[in-house]
Amino acid sequence: MANLEINTTQNVNLDYKIVSVGERILAFLIDLFLFFVYFYIVELATEAMNMAFSDNWTVFGLQQLLLLPVMFYSLYMHILFNGRTVGKMAMKTRVVKVDGSPARWSDYMVLWMLRLVDIWIFLGSIGLLSIIFSDKRQRVGDHAAGTVVISTKSKVKISHTILEEIAEDYQPKFLNVTKLSDKDARLIKETYFIAMKSNDFKTLNALRKKVESVLETSSDLYDKQYIDTVLRDYNHFTQNM
Repeated sequence: MANLEINTTQNVNLDYKIVSVGERILAFLIDLFLFFVYFYIVELATEAMNMAFSDNWTVFGLQQLLLLPVMFYSLYMHILFNGRTVGKMAMKTRVVKVDGSPARWSDYMVLWMLRLVDIWIFLGSIGLLSIIFSDKRQRVGDHAAGTVVISTKSKVKISHTILEEIAEDYQPKFLNVTKLSDKDARLIKETYFIAMKSNDFKTLNALRKKVESVLETSSDLYDKQYIDTVLRDYNHFTQNM
């Protein structure tokens, strides 16, 4: 399983799962099914036009006009829906830049142009081999555009990071929490959550003593209140730096 590490503005690393070959193929097959449905509708429309127009060239021209949405499907869907087609929506995947930032319209243009190489030439074998032998599961178009396809099924919630919502008028109690690093704060929060979930008050007390020794603090707060306050104070200072 390949993961994409994304660094936020507050230096919190979030690991996003890069989708597998199978997930990409399923998303493509869903889009392909929509194409077949649309082609059937175009065929019915063509039969109706043959009855309405005696000029075959007129019918042919209108038919090609109706086929344009299929030709540009990947391009306009990615632009309109932030890196997603209907297939990607169904599979809960999305195209983003390698660094995790949103892809631009020019990136989608590169992806669309190179679909000819990746998918339509040699029945998709070039794109498939490129994905299989790429660390980040990138097809040729992805390499050229600097993009990857990530899963959005398991969104990283704020409770999974050191980030917490802090009121603007919040007054910190422990001013020396700035001694902690992001890694320290994340470890404290993870240990705290595990201890609270399992009612492991011994671990909670040990965590409190360790944090107190690092911060050189002494407080009458209960263990839970103390750790809560330390995390809020840390977030207050880091979000206002």
